[in-house]
Amino acid sequence: MGSLFFKIALVLYFLSMLGYITSLVVRRVQVAKVSTWVLFSAFAAHTTSIIFRWVETGHSPVTNLFESLSFIAWAVSGIYLIFQVKTKTRVLGAFVSPVVLVMAITASARLVEDAEIPAILMGSWVPIHVMLTLTGSALFALACLSGIMYLVQDDLIRNKKAYGFSRLLPSLRELDRINNICIVAGFFLLTLGIIAGSVWARNVWGSHWQWDPKQVSTLISWIIYALLLHQRFAIGWKGRKVAVLSIVAFVILLFTFVGVNIFFVTVHNFI
Repeated sequence: MGSLFFKIALVLYFLSMLGYITSLVVRRVQVAKVSTWVLFSAFAAHTTSIIFRWVETGHSPVTNLFESLSFIAWAVSGIYLIFQVKTKTRVLGAFVSPVVLVMAITASARLVEDAEIPAILMGSWVPIHVMLTLTGSALFALACLSGIMYLVQDDLIRNKKAYGFSRLLPSLRELDRINNICIVAGFFLLTLGIIAGSVWARNVWGSHWQWDPKQVSTLISWIIYALLLHQRFAIGWKGRKVAVLSIVAFVILLFTFVGVNIFFVTVHNFI
């Protein structure tokens, strides 16, 4: 049942993406509103899929790279839908939905497999650590996407092309606000995830810190986001500077998630 609902979610994610992109092409926000409901249906089907997989496998649905990609896609779509309740950012879905779809499609490559879980991943701290970290990463992904949209909108305004397509986009103030909320919440969750991970490492290896490549790169990402928050709240950075830095920080975080496993030997090779 889990795989069936995941396939339904994939179809709905694809339809929502088509709707959001169409809304930009035909310049009709109403189309984006319909796409939001389709995205909500996809999120509901995806949630059901995750629950079924959790029950069927008997372990948390974040024990390998493909499950984690599925979880991030789910988290990104869910968090974006929450923003719809408070903000008028439906067209941002044209940026969010393709990312969600790509992650979900990638996850589907081996999501149906049920590999044996190593003993060290069976503890209760593992899902807490991974879910907190991945949810924080999903928030950072939205911060990155809002930063990209901010730069697009800002360039259109600077070049005096703020008409038609530009008028469909959220205001610069709204995009900056979304970026700020996502980074603050994401930093909080990432910090909790790192703490949970250190407790897990202590229980498994006898030390909170192993100088593992993924630990080091995660710490670098954490420091960059901490710097970004300091510059925003202590110095008053906003707008383009924050948008650019949030994009750079997420690229580094993305390397932590995928690149480290490719180029380095890490004890975190399960994710």
